[in-house]
Amino acid sequence: MAVPDFKSLMLPFLKIMGDGKERHVNRELPDILAKEFNLTKEDLNEMIPSGRYTKFDNRIGWIRTYFKKAGLITNTARGKYRITERGLEVLKSKPSEINSRFLKQFPEFAKFSQVINSGPEPDPGPDEGLVDPEETLDSNYRKLRQVLADDLVEKIKGSSSRFFEKLVVDLLLAMGYGGFREDAGQVVGKSGDGGIDGIIKQDKLGLDQVYVQAKLWENTVGRPVIQAFAGSLEGNKARKGIIITTSDFSQEAKDYVKNIEKKIILIDGERLADLMIEHNVGVTKKREYILKQIDSDYFEEE
Repeated sequence: MAVPDFKSLMLPFLKIMGDGKERHVNRELPDILAKEFNLTKEDLNEMIPSGRYTKFDNRIGWIRTYFKKAGLITNTARGKYRITERGLEVLKSKPSEINSRFLKQFPEFAKFSQVINSGPEPDPGPDEGLVDPEETLDSNYRKLRQVLADDLVEKIKGSSSRFFEKLVVDLLLAMGYGGFREDAGQVVGKSGDGGIDGIIKQDKLGLDQVYVQAKLWENTVGRPVIQAFAGSLEGNKARKGIIITTSDFSQEAKDYVKNIEKKIILIDGERLADLMIEHNVGVTKKREYILKQIDSDYFEEE
């Protein structure tokens, strides 16, 4: 028997999680599903084209991501997940099948699907198979980058405040702030003075300074927090500031910084992850593809 496709695996996956137990998805689920589908050793060893992962484990991993995005399961510890109330409601409705179209009824997954614009189980359409391969490559790259960004935020939220402080220093240095590490290392970890965690040089010569507020926040950061930070800048005769959070900012907070004289940059969890990927902080290169095209000038004859 060949490795089941995504649609065939989705509902059994959720049913296993339906007992409400905390499970290590990457370790427990593959074994249970392999037995349920009577997969042979050869089936389980079948690799995806890149040769990096087995086809079966790769599909289990994507289903985990899809269900997490749809709010059907939630991360409880490193690698461990538990079904949510929404997931239980889905099982109570007794669906005959779960696929990406089914999951799009949930706003979180619909947003995720719109961002990545493609997936391992693309929706069939009249033009299926007629997509420009270069567009497909670009779309899949965006999908993988989005998943990486989400995993980064989850990883950061599970870290200690001390580690987060180090992460902020590493990122600011990678972005060209702070000059030398011994200078940048003083940016965070202070007792905090009126909402300011630290100060960093904007350039290596220290011609200007940027005040920083960097905290591990779970709740949405509202306007009052931004106002307090702006007041602290005023008290220190400072003009520029950065607030970094692992969560997000309210619309009122975003509107507020647009209408004040001080320059305050808001970096939410999503933007933080994007900056880390862009500046290679906390990530490492997995593979690199170079897309080439014909050099028309080379073939020009005199």
